[in-house]
Amino acid sequence: MESTSAQNIMVIGIAGGTGSGKTTITRRLMQQFGEQVSVIYHDNYYKAHHDLSYEERSRLNYDHPDAFDTDLLIRDLKTLKSGHPIQCPVYDYTIHDRSNQTLTIQPAPVIILEGILIFVSKELRDLIDIKLFVDTDADVRILRRIQRDVKERGRSLDSVINQYLTTVKPMHEAFVEPSKRFADLIIPEGGQNEVALQMVIGRVQSHLNQQQKEQ
Repeated sequence: MESTSAQNIMVIGIAGGTGSGKTTITRRLMQQFGEQVSVIYHDNYYKAHHDLSYEERSRLNYDHPDAFDTDLLIRDLKTLKSGHPIQCPVYDYTIHDRSNQTLTIQPAPVIILEGILIFVSKELRDLIDIKLFVDTDADVRILRRIQRDVKERGRSLDSVINQYLTTVKPMHEAFVEPSKRFADLIIPEGGQNEVALQMVIGRVQSHLNQQQKEQ
């Protein structure tokens, strides 16, 4: 990959509730632009809790801003924007804890930051050039979450429903939904919204074209 100077890096933040369709948009942008895009997931920055038992970790509130090591994410994003690679932590959902592995993420002309709470911190928001909020009905989101957590993360149906009612839904109403006001563009129905998606793709392509002119 060609070296990327800091002034040529554009950061796109994709926020929205659980199961709203954030990852679908991220994947479409990755498919469209390939190595010109690097992706960071806020979920990988959940705080490590090696000192707690599995039962204790499973009872933590993972939908509150305090569950994330956002300070580390901010430092890593600044490092990427300065043109240097990072060692991103990796979170293991099956054990409710950060793994011992890291993932090398290279700087790229476009960096996508995805997560439910990335607009809550002003310091983090200020590093994001384009803020997208994916807005999808709650009933659709809970069904997608059940399907994802049971199939991909080894959770029981009862545990997913209990977590949704006790933490996910109240935290969405307290933190995620209010952060929508910071968005530059609100996208109803996420990755199914082809018109909005093409607008975003066009904006990214314009940025890349401008970058090529300056080289």
